[in-house]
Amino acid sequence: MNVRRLAAVAVIALTALGFGRAAAGGFAGLGDEAAGFAEVVPGKPLSFPADHGAHPGYRIEWWYVTANLKDASGARYGVQWTLFRQALSPGAEKEGWANQQVWMGHAALTSAGSHRFAETLARGGIGQAGVVAEPFKAWIDDWSFASVDAAGRGTLESASLSAKGVGFSYALTLTSPQAPVLQGDHGYSRKSERGQASYYYSQPFFKVAGTLTLDGRAIAVTGQAWMDREWSSQPLAKDQKGWDWFSLHLPGGEKLMLFQLRGEAGGSYRAGSWIGADGAVNSLASADIVLTPGPSRTVAGRSLPVTWKVEVKSRGLSIETVPLNAESWMGTVFPYWEGPVRFTGSHAGDGYLEMTGY
Repeated sequence: MNVRRLAAVAVIALTALGFGRAAAGGFAGLGDEAAGFAEVVPGKPLSFPADHGAHPGYRIEWWYVTANLKDASGARYGVQWTLFRQALSPGAEKEGWANQQVWMGHAALTSAGSHRFAETLARGGIGQAGVVAEPFKAWIDDWSFASVDAAGRGTLESASLSAKGVGFSYALTLTSPQAPVLQGDHGYSRKSERGQASYYYSQPFFKVAGTLTLDGRAIAVTGQAWMDREWSSQPLAKDQKGWDWFSLHLPGGEKLMLFQLRGEAGGSYRAGSWIGADGAVNSLASADIVLTPGPSRTVAGRSLPVTWKVEVKSRGLSIETVPLNAESWMGTVFPYWEGPVRFTGSHAGDGYLEMTGY
């Protein structure tokens, strides 16, 4: 068996053990018990640039970028770039093929008339995928999210983002002078009333310029992007079957992050952040958030809402979101809906919506 085939077989086996676990506790097994892994606890300060890097003592983490873009004619596009790391077992990292880390990348390019996505998988320990904090670089195969800071300090003030799949690719530059935003309680983000939590920060202030390629046509674009970073060992409770997650760019420069984690019995855990244009964060309580799904639509054989009414009572926000492309289905190892949205009402703007567990 040659090396390429051996690598492919290993990745398939690791996928079965790690990422392809939608039938386990919570969505994609994220509610499974995590004995032996590091625990998420309140009061632990986040530190940069170190926390831009990987945290192998925790079971799961991700680097997540979404961008709302326009071309010169005003046509709208959405871009997603995600790198996931999952440890198959706790303990000190092992060398080479004995390494217990599995990596997975997702990329997508969405327009009003098309939704293209790609997925790639890698085994840790052999250099095919990884993340280093300083200078920052996250990669899997030839997909990359990396600092271009000339001083090599590992900051994310300027970064490049690239990926490709069948019929699409993109190469973008992301810039922001603002510091990352700590979600939840200074980076400690509770996900249930039973103690499940993650460490969570965002960079919602990226400005974007670059080029998309769609079916061989190069398209110059500009816009704005949002990066989310989370790591945990058990981010969901066992009965939480999925989530609805919004990242919204408001017209005054403010940003809004909202999520609800849906329980099998029908209840939801909600939380969010109102982020000022200056980066000041105000956490939103569950009682302050109203998320009302619109009529269900069949997408890739699943019934799910693609329009939503969103209310934040303390801020006088009442909006309705509409997708750029209702068929924004990610048919990956664990499938989900993810795509750019527009919203109107008391505020108008754009952002991204992710829905899992449908």
